[in-house]
Amino acid sequence: MIIRPILAFVVCVMWAGPSVAGMLPIQTVTSAGKVTAWLVEDHTVPVVSLTFSFRGAGAVNDPENKQGLSRMLSNTLDEGAGPLDSKAFQAALNDQSISLSFSASRDDFGGKLKTLSQNREEAFYLLRLSLTKPRLEKEAIERMRDANLSRIKGDMTDPNWMAARLVNDVVFQDHPYALNSGGTLTTLKNITAIDLREKAAAQLTRDRLIVGVAGDITPDQLKLALDKVFGELPEKAVTLKIAEVTFPPQGSMVLYTKDIPQTVFEMVLPGIRMTDPDYFAATVMNHIFGGGGFGSRLTDVVREKNGLTYGISSDVSEMDYVSLFTISSSTRNETVQTLLDLTKNEMERIKKELVTDQELEDAKAYIIGSIPLGLTSTSQISETLLTLQRHNLPVDFLDRREQAVRAVSKADVARVAERLLIPEKPTIILVGQPKLSGKPRVVDHLSNVE
Repeated sequence: MIIRPILAFVVCVMWAGPSVAGMLPIQTVTSAGKVTAWLVEDHTVPVVSLTFSFRGAGAVNDPENKQGLSRMLSNTLDEGAGPLDSKAFQAALNDQSISLSFSASRDDFGGKLKTLSQNREEAFYLLRLSLTKPRLEKEAIERMRDANLSRIKGDMTDPNWMAARLVNDVVFQDHPYALNSGGTLTTLKNITAIDLREKAAAQLTRDRLIVGVAGDITPDQLKLALDKVFGELPEKAVTLKIAEVTFPPQGSMVLYTKDIPQTVFEMVLPGIRMTDPDYFAATVMNHIFGGGGFGSRLTDVVREKNGLTYGISSDVSEMDYVSLFTISSSTRNETVQTLLDLTKNEMERIKKELVTDQELEDAKAYIIGSIPLGLTSTSQISETLLTLQRHNLPVDFLDRREQAVRAVSKADVARVAERLLIPEKPTIILVGQPKLSGKPRVVDHLSNVE
């Protein structure tokens, strides 16, 4: 239920089959203006996909009284730019089948562009206008503000969203990650066109920029495009010093009471960085434990053998200032304690009993073989290129990944489980009316909502 960054995608990307690396001959292209992109050139289809991100330019920088600022900027950049008002700008995109969108995560601010080759100059022109000359007119801002306010009001009725918000409050505490990246009912009303322009000028800068491109474009053509699109952006960002998230030494159980027949369950532990030597072992362990869908141990024990839930899963995720291991589920109020006990039992079992040969081989096979289906379009490839850069992975990383996964042993799985799965350490979040053997800390208010 936690909002998870693009890492979920890269976990799949990293371990394609042997032929994938050959399918992705990555070129590093640098323009005369020193804008760099990773390119996979492919002229078989007349399509170009460009994905970009400004690292560190996301909601983590939003002031507390203007939560949702990054989200609002992503909503409004394509609502008219330069000589084109909102209607004319959208018409220009639609008339030439150009797809353009922006997004804001906790950490980053980015966008995606996809166009037919014959229309790429117009597509690049529209992208440049939206980044450098957004109109940010009152009507568009008010329309997007209303849409976001409606979204929040709808979210406030969703127990899963409530659990995610409570995780933010409890786990992230005073860190900027605890703030609501989507804004609150109050802070969204504070955001002005001036705020949006200042955010763009301070954060959407060339020193933060990474770019992934795939499709029908040559390196020389891309060099010119990079300067045309991004060359007018400010050079340096205004940076804020942000600390790592600090987990409490001992976990806690926190309950938000809601009159619903089922309780939403989130268990959160410190995770592992992609640069950690144990990361590949952690990925294999997670697949066996709870990340492998219906084939995982948690699903087998909690759903299949005990019928406590429709779904339960675990996940390894990483953000700039924290890495997380999470377990998510829901169950009837009267069976919450049983679900919790079974989950902790499985945390201990995977440490004490070596996984089977079949479990290990199945996990490796899935991880290694899953990527080809995720690289069937120029959009997916450009996103992969961006993700590799985002996590500071080398160009040849795809060539190295299979060996690393195949090298994971049963002992590696047990060791990393011992390191990560500590039953006394998790923060447990509950939304509902659970029957429990212990007494959770009860909260009656969700921060950063209203």
